[in-house]
Amino acid sequence: MSKKLVPSDLVEQAKRVLDAWGQIDDGLTFGPLNTGALTMDLNHVRGTEEQITNLENTLTNVRNQRDAYSLAMWDKVKRVRAAVKGIYGDDSSQYEMVGGTRLSDRKAMRRTPATIL
Repeated sequence: MSKKLVPSDLVEQAKRVLDAWGQIDDGLTFGPLNTGALTMDLNHVRGTEEQITNLENTLTNVRNQRDAYSLAMWDKVKRVRAAVKGIYGDDSSQYEMVGGTRLSDRKAMRRTPATIL
């Protein structure tokens, strides 16, 4: 949804309306609309917001676990590549098999001549 269909302070507005409605006349109804219906909707919104907060906290925890596992896995990948490079050499096909770039496949460094002023 691109447009916001309700105001951002809807819960606060509903609380104020409910409080004022109770002060005016608790038995006042507008067709099927009464204080009980508004209270029930307010409780549903609060419960849903609490559920969303709990799910967001759970998601944050799971993301942190994923990041920790990813860092550990990356460390192992780097260690394996370094070990293969050390054992078989940096121009070996074994080094290429574990994801390294062979020395003969690397581009030669270019030196730019110094500019004379």
